[in-house]
Amino acid sequence: MTFYDEIGGYPTIEKIVATFYAGVAEDPELRPLYPEEDLGPAEERFRLFLCQYWGGPTTYSDTRGHPRLRMRHAPFAVTPRAAERWLVHFREGLDAVALPPEQDAQFWDYVTHAAQFMVNTLDPV
Repeated sequence: MTFYDEIGGYPTIEKIVATFYAGVAEDPELRPLYPEEDLGPAEERFRLFLCQYWGGPTTYSDTRGHPRLRMRHAPFAVTPRAAERWLVHFREGLDAVALPPEQDAQFWDYVTHAAQFMVNTLDPV
């Protein structure tokens, strides 16, 4: 059984990502990092990525190729402050699904490392 299966599969990841993007849509620091007026396509890509990462269907790679996360985010100024804001909304997503503590910790550990990995610009002084 994969972690994806353990946490409830697609419905769980769908709720995490929907909650996350609801927060991003209202966040004055993060929203400008998403150039599309409609966040739906970004939400779908993130949902498919997380499904695949945790052992679900490989739809993300089948349709988009290798994730190349740093490369795909390189055009955007991802500051330490933006990473913090990103984590605030991701925490809301995880809280919305109330995973058991061990699974929550595993998911949170991954996303906190991923958020720091994406930082490519220092905060303005």
